[in-house]
Amino acid sequence: MTEMVFGSVPARAGEPILPRWWRTIDRWALGAVIALFGLGLLLGLAASVPLAEKNGLDPFYYVSRQAVFGATAIVAMMITSMMSPDMVRRLGVLGFLGAFVALMFLPFLGTDFGKGAVRWYSLGFASFQPSEFLKPGYVILTAWLMAAAQEINGPPGRLYSFVLTLVIVLLLAMQPDFGQACLVLFAWGVMYFVGGAPFLLLTVVAGMVVAGGLTAYNASEHFARRIDGFLSSEIDPRTQIGYATNAIQEGGIFGVGVGEGTVKWSLPDAHTDFIIAVAAEEYGLIMVLMIITLYAFITVRSLFRLMRERDPFIRLAGTGLACAFGVQALINMGVAVRLLPAKGMTLPFVSYGGSSVIASGIAVGMLLAFTRSRPQGRISDIIGRRGR
Repeated sequence: MTEMVFGSVPARAGEPILPRWWRTIDRWALGAVIALFGLGLLLGLAASVPLAEKNGLDPFYYVSRQAVFGATAIVAMMITSMMSPDMVRRLGVLGFLGAFVALMFLPFLGTDFGKGAVRWYSLGFASFQPSEFLKPGYVILTAWLMAAAQEINGPPGRLYSFVLTLVIVLLLAMQPDFGQACLVLFAWGVMYFVGGAPFLLLTVVAGMVVAGGLTAYNASEHFARRIDGFLSSEIDPRTQIGYATNAIQEGGIFGVGVGEGTVKWSLPDAHTDFIIAVAAEEYGLIMVLMIITLYAFITVRSLFRLMRERDPFIRLAGTGLACAFGVQALINMGVAVRLLPAKGMTLPFVSYGGSSVIASGIAVGMLLAFTRSRPQGRISDIIGRRGR
């Protein structure tokens, strides 16, 4: 009925899946994602070798594993991007349910690997972090609830999404993982704002976040220690932030040279949370700006393509995925330059880690599926017709 009223762009009948996917996919964003993964492997060659030697492993052990994780992520991204929005929604809801159950049992069956936060399941040959897989499914489910609330006689989807968000934030805070909790809250706020939420309500939610932060500061020694370190006027050179800050300063514009950096020998998380410090030291500001540009390009280009979309669910879900992707990268790099407190958050597609890379592949695959060109016309076409 909608197409009869507003018209449509004719589809090519009988066109095979792969040619149709290649014709409709955002090839520029796809290329930027693959470039990020390539840069991640390049930086992994420098950042992970010291850790492999320290653990008595082959020098390229972690790089080889990252290549396997990345290949799996790219395949997952390609397959997901070929799905229809309805299929993506089903995948997202089912994935959310599985990750949510895993998150609930994490305090009882999970491990912290000596890092002070129970965030992983140890599988022996690898580890699994439920929160990484929870995020894309959460965004899909929340967008579905909010879109349903816009329908006539629809359910109170905004209220349901808010309650769901509070439950997830509470589970993440129990680990504790305040970085992921903030990212979930941010994604909900962005989607709520795009869905037409009143500014006063968002202000109230922001106040609740501040109150929650104060409560966490007083109740969690882990959280308080990181905040105190961030607010301190002096940087302890023996901390991760101290090593990372010094490495960024030493790198300058062009870096100290490939393989000549020293921070990778001092930082235990040089190949994960602080890999941008390795990039800044060895390749300089040029490499950092290149990485920032790729993240910004993917995020902004996706948002512009979503502006033309007239399906509320696709607009909300795509916006949530794009903003969560960009803000996670911003948080990771902000921590390295001491603009934000340490949060233990990876750099999508660049940092080492199977859960992070594969979950990022699924999330970006969903985003690429939503930003594909479909035979439905653009929202600007509707506005133009109504104005005549």
